Amino acid sequence: MLEQTKTEYEIFLSNLKKRIQQTQVKAALAVSQELVVLYWSIGQDIVAAQKEYAWGDKVLEQIALDLKAALPGVTGFSKANLYRMRAFYSAYSNDSQIVAQAVRQIPWGHNVILLEKIKDPNERLWYAQQTLENGWSRSILELQIQSKLFERSGKAITNFAATLPPLQSDLAQQILKDPYNLDFLTLGKDAHERALEAGLLEYLKKFMLELGVGFAFVGSQYHLEIGGQDFYIDMLFYHLKLRAFVVIELKARDFEPADVGQVLAYVGAVDDLLRHPQDAPTIGLILCKGKNGNIAEYVLRGVSAPIGVADFVTALPKDLETDLPTIAQLEAELAKVSNHES
Repeated sequence: MLEQTKTEYEIFLSNLKKRIQQTQVKAALAVSQELVVLYWSIGQDIVAAQKEYAWGDKVLEQIALDLKAALPGVTGFSKANLYRMRAFYSAYSNDSQIVAQAVRQIPWGHNVILLEKIKDPNERLWYAQQTLENGWSRSILELQIQSKLFERSGKAITNFAATLPPLQSDLAQQILKDPYNLDFLTLGKDAHERALEAGLLEYLKKFMLELGVGFAFVGSQYHLEIGGQDFYIDMLFYHLKLRAFVVIELKARDFEPADVGQVLAYVGAVDDLLRHPQDAPTIGLILCKGKNGNIAEYVLRGVSAPIGVADFVTALPKDLETDLPTIAQLEAELAKVSNHES
């Protein structure tokens, strides 16, 4: 530490220790909100002090050593974490109401993941809000980021705006995704709906995680009698927040306009036979291997019941994996082309 800045540093360190002690860090470590606000304010102090006194980054190492000596047994103030606090403040430096944000209400470890993995502030806040609403653990948060949930949420093609009240429509739109990531399944190109359904039932917990919080499983091949005929819904769910049944029809092929008519019949039957007077209108969701967005939009435009269409993606079958060229094979082919051209 330079002699001319030592006085300023000692004052800074003394104030920092007092604030940490006043917050009663050992107790506050168990109080996520207080801890996150403390870390944000420490980051603010570090940024201000470095700017005012022209301190380099080595001061963070000195602060960490001095805090460890002054507050034995208190963790969370390593050099790496001080860097994170500075980054945390910088990420939300224009937000004087940080205490009102979702980032304050989720654990520090979750905030570290958001800082390290997501650069866009709006996307970061979206994941923070979803973490708060859904109670995600750190591992689940990382999984959702890896699956690009932000980019997929609310992207299914639907007619909800025309068939549901505004608040219900917005909520229903947001709970649907496109595509659905079913990478826990491995299906060949000739797999049928029954194979898809069997796989989803085998991995029902993972499927419900992908669907999102709020879905309650009612049954598969759910029997309904319509006009004296037996019909079977592939998968029937109830969404606790929407207060509505959700009919899911599985198609291990591309979307076809006739699929809407089938789901429309199921939705109407559920409304008549299962829906409670206090429930919202039943929603239909067609999950297919591929869709033509324009065709889906045209077909749904004239339908009176709320229905959505979305793609799903699965893991690559092992028999296809073995057919793919390796890096070495690709390099060999490129070398052949290069030699041929020369």
